[in-house]
Amino acid sequence: MLRFDDVRIVQGDFTLRADMAVDAGARVAVIGPSGSGKSTLLNALAGFLPLAGGRIGWHGTDISLAAPALRPVAMLFQDNNLFPHLTVAQNVGLGLRPDLRLNSTERAQVDAALESVGLAGMGARRPGQLSGGQQGRAALARVLVQKKPMILLDEPFAALGPALKAEMLDLVSRVLDETGATLLMVSHDPGDARRICPQTIVVDAGRAEAPVDTITLLDNPPPGLRAYLGG
Repeated sequence: MLRFDDVRIVQGDFTLRADMAVDAGARVAVIGPSGSGKSTLLNALAGFLPLAGGRIGWHGTDISLAAPALRPVAMLFQDNNLFPHLTVAQNVGLGLRPDLRLNSTERAQVDAALESVGLAGMGARRPGQLSGGQQGRAALARVLVQKKPMILLDEPFAALGPALKAEMLDLVSRVLDETGATLLMVSHDPGDARRICPQTIVVDAGRAEAPVDTITLLDNPPPGLRAYLGG
């Protein structure tokens, strides 16, 4: 189980608070107005932002001070964070070894990850030779090779068209079926939450609320969320 125990994250004059639990294996959307702190929540969980108070626990272990690489988390960012001077296989291999000195077993893991996301045979290409959807698949492959029990998605498919985004979300869902990983996914689109996330965390007014049923929430949103969604 993932726990935010009286967590407080401070950035300048902005403060985000969270006091909640997320079950292991849950698929949870994180939604709320722009600037409400959705990405802040994920970045703190990943270790990229320090806590001003409270603790984050995973299965009873305090990970609040752990370095990002030592946390049980793999994160996929909005820009996919692919390095243009590296091949696709090298970009994926970074998930295993930052120095890219991969042994034969690790290279096989990279190949298997690329195949699992539909990029078999494309490891020698550069990111610039891939379509937007293929770049998203490559970034997802790098998440896969890390074999972390939590996957964090910070709107990585926001720039894709509706059909391609739906395809990527379904691919993420299949990956979760295979790995059993816990998912926290930031999105501005409630359709994304409806598609693959049975639970949703609402972030608004400086607070991340506990997960609730996605369909119930979106069918009858509270006033603040209703105003954001335009309903």
